[in-house]
Amino acid sequence: MTPEPDHPDPASPGDRDQPASAGDPDQPASPGDRDPGEPGERDPGLARERTSLAWTRTALSFAAVGGVMLKREVIPGLIILVAALGIWQLGRVPRNLPGRLELITAAVVAVALVALVVTLTH
Repeated sequence: MTPEPDHPDPASPGDRDQPASAGDPDQPASPGDRDPGEPGERDPGLARERTSLAWTRTALSFAAVGGVMLKREVIPGLIILVAALGIWQLGRVPRNLPGRLELITAAVVAVALVALVVTLTH
């Protein structure tokens, strides 16, 4: 009689196709299988952090475009750089500020109008 090996033979078919937690009903097979309603699984603070990072990325993108435009056209490049600062500040507006949505909407419309004017005049 041969003793059982401590580790399974990698060449044997075994349970390779089964998820590691297939036998354990308390462990989900993958992170996507988790119930998002489980306590401790969601962190509402991360949504705010992602939103802040998105505003920062957008502002950096505007600043990069403005910096490139400064080489050819100074005035439109400066306008876009100022818009980048405005966008960056919009990302830091407190969530409970009255009129926050209207402020963001006005800023988006203003940036779109500036982009339209720059496009039509150059």
